Amino acid sequence: MLALPFPTPLRWLLPGLALLLAAAPAAQAQAPARIVTPFDADWRFLQQDAPTASQPTFDDAKWQAVAVPHDWSIAGTYDQAAPTGRGGGYLPSGVGWYRKRFALPETDRQRRVVIEFDGVMANSEVWLNGQKLGQRPYGYSSFAYDLTGKLNYGPGQPNVLAVRADNSVQPASRYYTGAGIYRHVRLLSLNPVHFAENGVYVATPQAGAAQATVRVQAEVQNQGAQAGTYVVETTVLDPAGKPVKTTQTSQPVAAGSTVVFTQEIAVPKPQRWGLRQPVLYKAVTRLRQANAVLDEQPTPFGIREAKVEAATGFWLNGENLKIKGVCLHHDAGALGAAVPLAAWERRLNLLKQVGVNAIRTAHNPVAPEFLDLCDRLGFLVLDETFDTWTAAKNNGEQGYNRFFTEWWRADTRDMVRRDRNHPSIVLYSVGNEIHDNLNDAAGFQKYKEQQDLVHQLDPTRPVTMALFRPGQSKVYENGFAEIMDVVGQNYRENELVAAHEAKPARKVIGTENTHALSAWLALRDKPFMAGQFLWTGFDYLGEADWPETTNNQGLFDRAGFWRPLGYQRQSWWAAQPVVHVVRREENAGAGPWVANWTPTDFDTYDDAKVQVYSNCDEVELFLNGKSLGTKPKPADDSPRAWDVTFAKGTLRAVARNKGKEVATDELRTAGAPAKVVLSTERPTLGTGWDDVAYVVARVVDANGVPCPNGTQQITFATSGPGRVVAVDNGDVRSHEAYQAGVRATYLGQCLAIVRASAPGSIAVQATAPGLAPGALTLAGK
Repeated sequence: MLALPFPTPLRWLLPGLALLLAAAPAAQAQAPARIVTPFDADWRFLQQDAPTASQPTFDDAKWQAVAVPHDWSIAGTYDQAAPTGRGGGYLPSGVGWYRKRFALPETDRQRRVVIEFDGVMANSEVWLNGQKLGQRPYGYSSFAYDLTGKLNYGPGQPNVLAVRADNSVQPASRYYTGAGIYRHVRLLSLNPVHFAENGVYVATPQAGAAQATVRVQAEVQNQGAQAGTYVVETTVLDPAGKPVKTTQTSQPVAAGSTVVFTQEIAVPKPQRWGLRQPVLYKAVTRLRQANAVLDEQPTPFGIREAKVEAATGFWLNGENLKIKGVCLHHDAGALGAAVPLAAWERRLNLLKQVGVNAIRTAHNPVAPEFLDLCDRLGFLVLDETFDTWTAAKNNGEQGYNRFFTEWWRADTRDMVRRDRNHPSIVLYSVGNEIHDNLNDAAGFQKYKEQQDLVHQLDPTRPVTMALFRPGQSKVYENGFAEIMDVVGQNYRENELVAAHEAKPARKVIGTENTHALSAWLALRDKPFMAGQFLWTGFDYLGEADWPETTNNQGLFDRAGFWRPLGYQRQSWWAAQPVVHVVRREENAGAGPWVANWTPTDFDTYDDAKVQVYSNCDEVELFLNGKSLGTKPKPADDSPRAWDVTFAKGTLRAVARNKGKEVATDELRTAGAPAKVVLSTERPTLGTGWDDVAYVVARVVDANGVPCPNGTQQITFATSGPGRVVAVDNGDVRSHEAYQAGVRATYLGQCLAIVRASAPGSIAVQATAPGLAPGALTLAGK
């Protein structure tokens, strides 16, 4: 089984090996009910079209050996003339082929065999042994194909799976998509009677502090030749793994039919899932006939009550709180669209430091393991389907708008059925800034049909969409807003406030918001505002004008380095005491805000405009030990400002609450660059694909003060069972290769992303001309 550095996603577990140990002794002697085999290794790849590559006899011996997840576009070269254009970040597009050979035992001949893809970008077509299984235009959808009846079994009888991914028709997106099989793949071996795909649905219609009701709906699919009477048995396990209660339901299932079994289980004094304690229960649902266990599905879930009220906004488990969210695209900078779970964990932990408690999946379904992580870390999620319906958008004219009419129902259905067991999800969105006409019957119908489908699949959560310029679309006048469960609007916060105040029965949320103080105050001061989602949490690839390749509106840059926007937001959203000092980069208030005290030109820099971001009662600023004055916290949360005559040395801010020092920040003037220092948040590294370590290289002077100016070429090298898989520095104008061992510093720093290939220590070294090298060791496990 695939070794992961995190708790293994339960969809990957082999229930026959792990969870069937809890089944009846008679069931233990039989073959595993459900066998899940990771299918990521040993693929062959070709980055061009090969019209006959779907045939099993095709010779792929010269193709590149790869493992998936795999994004071939991020390995390419930036090109201003690339067909992807500003939306796709000027990176390559085209056709890519993947082929994989595998064998199955004879014992599988009597079983159902299914292949599951978490995402293929884009317009995928899949063949098995030369027979076409199907196609899927939307690269963000998870999908599956039944391989039964098309397989070879036994020794010497190989099978050939072929996948063609085509994103050559451009521009296909307003932001970077990636290319290829960029998410995980797995093979399922099932009994003929089994649970349907994503067919076990666990909800908590009652989630009080005294008692909760757990409702399980299990779809049993009989693909065998005989009817039978079957038993669905569900055991609820508490967060410690102890059984709470077991219930059984029996009914007949005819051959060729699917029957829903419904159960309700009372859980007294539940431990409820929340932001501070994201505790998870588990429902282990077994399908039995007599003493035989035919299938088994472990489903992690959270017991929690979430709702939006018109007058008071968002409530979780009886607590009225603000949704403090960010929008996130699905790429992770240098890693492209094939993102290891460790990269998401690093990003979410950084957002937690800011005070962020929610994620909007902008603007598409995310990888399923991302939602697992949100469940475990305690983030709320706004789960979104589409960026376009039928109307095209600029710089993405050849996108999903070409496929919406035919495919929206299948794509929505597959996302909601896959995601509905996650306690982190509190709201669905069926569109972002949709350009279709919402002021006619057709526009009403498109929205209503999507909302109705989501309600049918998951009646426990409300539905919204991110409205685009409602004043022009007339949705606040024509009745459209009244059919929405929750009214979501992008930007124009005062307009959304006015829309609620005109009709107080409307439930409202900001689905996309700027970093401006006025936007924050609209949330802070209006009880009915359920929350906001900032654009964005992290800089993302694409949606930028050359020579820039990256949209730079994040709290963090593409590499995950703090930006002043992140410091300011932390002073508004974090619970812990916060203080940060920034200055204008150029003299007399020109240039961007920077967090250093080392001007690029000491001769012309004397008038430093300084701001301090803090949530504390008072802040005192010192320059070289001399006080520049103390300032109280403004009622409107605006930054505290000083006009400072620059002098080399130390600028220090001291924050106090009730007269007691609770936080400090210090900027020091750097001398000449002297050495490279390395650091990492992940000193121990596992061997799974989803585990990587970010190793940060900073250039410092002889006293260890960071040197933010100039660029140094940093060369990374490793020894031991590991390698550098990507490098980055967060510079939105850099056109350097990501899959390399060398990177220039930007603002005095860059990083390497390291993956282990086997257990054992990995030595990482960073060198630069004229500087003392940096080194650290990653412990293997």
